Amino acid sequence: MGLSNKKLPKLGFLYLDYVLRFFDHSNFKGWPNKIETVTYHWKNDKERFIKEVKRKKIDVLIGNIPATAYETFREIARELPHVRFIPSMDTQFSNKSKENVTRFAWKYNLPIPKTYIYYNHKNAYKFLEKCEYPKIVKKSYGPSNYGGYFVHKVDNFKEAKELFAERKYHPMYFQDFVPMEADIRVMLIGHKPVCAFWRRAPEGEWLTNTSQGGSMDYMDVPKSVLDLAVKVSKAAKAEYWACDVAYGKDGKVRILECATAFAAFPYIRDWIGQYIMWSLSEGRFKKPHTPMFNWEELGKMDSSILRTLRHITFGKFSPSYDGAYFGKKKKLYGNKKVYLHELDEVYKMYDVKARTCEEWPSEKWNYQDKLALKALKNLKSKDLKTKDIPSPTADEAAESVQEQTQSYSKEELSDFFSSIEGIGKKKLAKIFEYFGSPQEVVGALEQNPSMFSDLKGINEKTAKKIAKNWKKLKKKN
Repeated sequence: MGLSNKKLPKLGFLYLDYVLRFFDHSNFKGWPNKIETVTYHWKNDKERFIKEVKRKKIDVLIGNIPATAYETFREIARELPHVRFIPSMDTQFSNKSKENVTRFAWKYNLPIPKTYIYYNHKNAYKFLEKCEYPKIVKKSYGPSNYGGYFVHKVDNFKEAKELFAERKYHPMYFQDFVPMEADIRVMLIGHKPVCAFWRRAPEGEWLTNTSQGGSMDYMDVPKSVLDLAVKVSKAAKAEYWACDVAYGKDGKVRILECATAFAAFPYIRDWIGQYIMWSLSEGRFKKPHTPMFNWEELGKMDSSILRTLRHITFGKFSPSYDGAYFGKKKKLYGNKKVYLHELDEVYKMYDVKARTCEEWPSEKWNYQDKLALKALKNLKSKDLKTKDIPSPTADEAAESVQEQTQSYSKEELSDFFSSIEGIGKKKLAKIFEYFGSPQEVVGALEQNPSMFSDLKGINEKTAKKIAKNWKKLKKKN
């Protein structure tokens, strides 16, 4: 039967001044009780906001937090332990920055382009001077991508140096360039894909954003892409979610972006609202049924129509009296063709429950404030290298699951270098002093071992030995 009106949780919409609203009352059609609204006014509004939530006795706050307010709302959430945030602050960790997306991917061993994050600019330039190109440079923090305007392709060190000098990006965040057939946006509700479409770059270009001239279509999104998007949504424990997946020319799929803040047609926001009502009411409201590949049929409509469609519902498949299925439409799924309705059992919509603990506490993960650019000038080089530089749970240059580089400790790397003729304790110390951290040493070994010949006492012959022995070690592992 579900909960009665009195037992339903008190809902509130979380709004912020100057920020577009993702939800409104029309997305929660049929909710019998009043839904409150609480607006955050920026600056020193934290205490007032907390008091208003308590005064209105809100149990569930629904809405996305922009990057610039994320850390403040981490504090607010701790002051409101009885309030459930949807999405949770931990789920919204990836909303804050591209760095956070990367660290989320590293933790859960999700495939991403090989990525580098440097707060120590000196070490970044050392690496960029010797690494392979092209590289993709991105602004990690701050406003959203705005259609690719904060994403840049650099083909050599000179271009990289000029770009960072002009843009002042901090941290210095860049990735290996992955030649793509296209990228694919997948939107999910309760871990189930509800919409997916290709974004293809114009001929001769590499950016796929439609604002940059890219095109989009909804047909034949591969199984590998949908499966990866579901895996990522489950890792984020997301009530609703969106992934941008790169479909590489090498046939591999990699995560480019993921977040709860994304552009969505009104009918998708309606589905999210219905899903949340179903989840919070113990079944009093119906779970929305969004058949797999519904987007292929809806995508045949003009986008101007899709932007105005509201409250779309689909009936579930029910067999005839003898269990027969009279429809003829099948879908290529992996290596076989299946009836579309069968895929609804493969891709189920799950009831995502409230989190009970913090996964991404700011004391550990808020590198933006801990290593702000102004503060860096006052930090000693030694402290930066050994203490303050953030280290990923995997390698500083982690890529896809298939090509994941093993993480090595300083002791393991010391044993490796000590086994090479011509490298003793003094040269070993110079290596760690020069590169700053085990992760950056591994990055040099992976990208361009010739960088070691820049150190006094290590010639090209020894650098080639290092490269040869590193390849042998990787094969063994």
